[in-house]
Amino acid sequence: MSVRERQRCSVVSSVSSTRGQCRVATCRGAGTLKAAVYETNGDPEVLRYQDIADPVVGPGDVLIAVEAISVEGGDIRHRRLVAAAEAHVVGYAAAGVVRAVGIGVQRFVIGQRVTAFNWSGSHAEFWLVPVDFVFAVPNDLSLEVAATIPVAFGTAHDALFEFGKLTTGQTVLVRGAAGGVGIAAIQLAKSAGASVIATSSSDEQGRQLCRVGADHVVNYSTDDTPASVLAITDGVGVDLMVDMAGGADLPVLFGALRRRGRVSAVGMSAGQPILSYMDLISRLLTISGISFGTEMHLPRARTIVEHCLQRAAEGDLTMPIDRRFRLDDAAAAHRYAEFGRPFGRVVIVPVG
Repeated sequence: MSVRERQRCSVVSSVSSTRGQCRVATCRGAGTLKAAVYETNGDPEVLRYQDIADPVVGPGDVLIAVEAISVEGGDIRHRRLVAAAEAHVVGYAAAGVVRAVGIGVQRFVIGQRVTAFNWSGSHAEFWLVPVDFVFAVPNDLSLEVAATIPVAFGTAHDALFEFGKLTTGQTVLVRGAAGGVGIAAIQLAKSAGASVIATSSSDEQGRQLCRVGADHVVNYSTDDTPASVLAITDGVGVDLMVDMAGGADLPVLFGALRRRGRVSAVGMSAGQPILSYMDLISRLLTISGISFGTEMHLPRARTIVEHCLQRAAEGDLTMPIDRRFRLDDAAAAHRYAEFGRPFGRVVIVPVG
């Protein structure tokens, strides 16, 4: 039975086992679907648009007909660094419509609009995801925006609150603010009563960051970031830095933090930082590593994602979609996301 033939139902049957009767999904891939895959690591052009076998719907799985794919930083890192023994479908995040569910799935039904996370597979027409990583999309929210919510807003929420311990009246510096996590962090911090300083690569990008809620913007291309932050904070420094960049200059940026300041390390787009313990000890600083995806199956994470989806549906949170690409042009989408300095997220849509 092909994926398209499965669209109208979820098929299950009883089978025998040495432990007695059990229920397993018998929906099996007998056809093909289109996907963006790579077999070797490298530049965006290693991605190929080709046929792959239909996925097998097992117990606890949700099969999603993909309508919008959010290109995440992790997708780019996987394409460059994670080896694939065979054609590998890249992709963390997408949204679409449920087309089949496996045994034991009670939370979702055929035809329901959902968004999801998984460590691979989103760059395809159909995507198989464990139920604990799937979230219902409110009716008033577009699937394009919904695709961006779990990773960006979940990561930002953890960086600010779960690990960053940000409270009302404190000041946060968002470094690498023009990406999805940065834009999410600005909105979440501002709505929690914090003061937000963001870094930008240009004055135009700075104006865009102000429109999504930043109180102050520092153009790191022309200004000294620590000196500018200290001037904004009357020499005190910020309570928390949410860092998407990393890089060799990270110890210098510690100068923008107050004594006992905190850092939430989200990404390394500028490279691997080299730190000594003295960088931390001298200022009594705390660094927390953030990886929301590793805990997205937990109840606390579901609460966060569902709350952010509802706020987005109500217009309280937003994610700009910088540019849209077709799935058969996934290489161009990755090139733009990696090198084009997009503001917000790049979205891929399946063809046809």
